[in-house]
Formats: sequence, structure tokens, C-alpha cells
Amino acid sequence: MVSDFRKKKLLHVFTAFFDTNKSGSIDKKDFELAAEKIAKLRGWKEGDAPYKKVQESLTAIWNGLQSGADADKDGQVSVDEWNTMWENFSKNPAGAAEWQRLYAKFIFELEDASNDGAIDSEEFSSVYASLGLDKAEAVAAFGKMAQGKPNITWQQFQVLWNEYFASEDVNAPGNFIFGKTNF
Repeated sequence: MVSDFRKKKLLHVFTAFFDTNKSGSIDKKDFELAAEKIAKLRGWKEGDAPYKKVQESLTAIWNGLQSGADADKDGQVSVDEWNTMWENFSKNPAGAAEWQRLYAKFIFELEDASNDGAIDSEEFSSVYASLGLDKAEAVAAFGKMAQGKPNITWQQFQVLWNEYFASEDVNAPGNFIFGKTNF
């Protein structure tokens, strides 16, 4: 059973990153809107190669999420289905579904705006500010996540990712990978 603490973390990702049209569930349209928002953030136009790559990545993530979490096969992922899916993940993070690995890599690459293989505080906080989160809180979240280091590499990010979705430890550095400092 998902604890209240983990439910709050999961709901943050559900509402801030997936349910982009604020319908109360996740569906394909949310991913189309997310691609548009990311393109706007990066200054890409429809038809640009990076925009197409984002669309392809998000389509693959949606297809995997839907097949793995949409238990009632209604074309939407509800909060309950979302929580159940991540509870299953928490039991075996090493056995993550392909879409979950794609999503982790997608978020890392989104945050690594300079494409240098590491995320710094400015890159991190700028992404979360563009998504409507408080930039100062995102800077603070990066500090807690990075624990004094100037940046986070892909290898480090993967550990933090698993902590976010599986850990019950309120002080785990992974709790801050989505720009929020408290739940």
C-alpha cells in the first residue's frame, strides 16, 4: 500500500508533469500538450528535429504508461492506477518498465539544457519555473538533491529517480528531483 508521503510525491508528478490539461486523469492529449510546452520552452517550431524527437519520446512514454497502468483500458490513467503502478515499481526499481526508463532519461535530458551530461542548478530551476513551479523553491530543491555538488550526472540521477518513486525516507535526496522541497 502506498503511504501518504509517497502518495503526495506521486500526486505532484501526476498533476505537475502528466495531467497537463488538468482533467484529473492522464491521456494522450496530455502528452501532446507537454510536447508543445517543451518546444516553446526550448524555442523549437513544429517540424524542427528536436521537436519531433520530443514528440516521439513522449508518444513512446504514453504508449508504455497506458499499457502498463491503464487497468480498466479506458484510454486514461487515473490517480489510483498511477499510484498502483508506482507501488509495483517500488517493489523492484531495477525491474522498471521500458517506458519508465525512457521517462527518466527524458526528464534528465530536458533538465540538461546545455547537453553536457550533467544538470546544474540553473538548468534545473529554469525547467521547473517554466512548468509553473516557484524558481526559488526549485533552486532549494536542487541544493537538497545535489547535497553540495555543483551538478548531477545521469548516473547520479538514476539513483535519485529510484529514491523519489520508491523511498519512504522523507530526507532522501531523490525526493527533490521534481523541483519541490516538501510534501
